Amino acid sequence: MGVFSIWESRFPTEAATEGRAVTEAIWRDMPSFEGYLRHVVVQDLDDPGHLLVISEWESRAAADSVRDEYASQENARRAEALVSEPASTAGCTRHSSETLGSEGMEHL
Repeated sequence: MGVFSIWESRFPTEAATEGRAVTEAIWRDMPSFEGYLRHVVVQDLDDPGHLLVISEWESRAAADSVRDEYASQENARRAEALVSEPASTAGCTRHSSETLGSEGMEHL
């Protein structure tokens, strides 16, 4: 069973569109990394600059390794420069017996 990584970013209103674009660019890069399984970007309906990325990885070690390796990439630096507060992450595991396939992830 994989692990989930939840990445939360808050971009100021004036940078919400650019923040979402750079977030999507970051996650388009992830399939090239070992251990990546899938992700979904979720945008707050009331605050367009508030984004959650829920990603699934083969292991926590894989997720942590990619996070650390990717931090120096241009898109990561762009996102860091745009956020209104530091991004936060959490590692999680699934405890439900329900299976959410990739089709379901797209609808979140």
